[in-house]
Amino acid sequence: MIPIQQTKRVVILPPQFKNNGAFAGNTYFDALGWGHAEVLFIVGETNVIVGSGDTSTPPFIEECDESGGSYTPVTDAELSAVIGAGDDYKNFAIDIDLTKTHKRYMQVNAPTAGNVTGANLCIEVTLSNPSGQGPRDAAERGLEEIVYA
Repeated sequence: MIPIQQTKRVVILPPQFKNNGAFAGNTYFDALGWGHAEVLFIVGETNVIVGSGDTSTPPFIEECDESGGSYTPVTDAELSAVIGAGDDYKNFAIDIDLTKTHKRYMQVNAPTAGNVTGANLCIEVTLSNPSGQGPRDAAERGLEEIVYA
């Protein structure tokens, strides 16, 4: 099988514009049964800084044993800096080796936009390296539809 067909995509922050505050709809992903996660920050037009919880903390990943529990930061799973006001149309990624000891649920800590004009952002996770049988259809790959050409 082609490696990309052994992945699952999960949108954990739907595409949106935000000015001065936390983005809406930020959620977790379930890492159970996967060996690797790539958290991709897809930035549209932006005129403000984007961070975690505020505009001075670089975006970072946190984890928890239960989806609604108390999350703690994942060691080394943080961008090197905040997403800058001039980072229009750039992608940023945090790769996580899930074969190391990690908790089941992960999320980006409170993505937050600064206050000037605003930022467009979407966060998508690609899960790969499944343990056991990988995804067999579009739904198991996190897709509504897939066309093979």
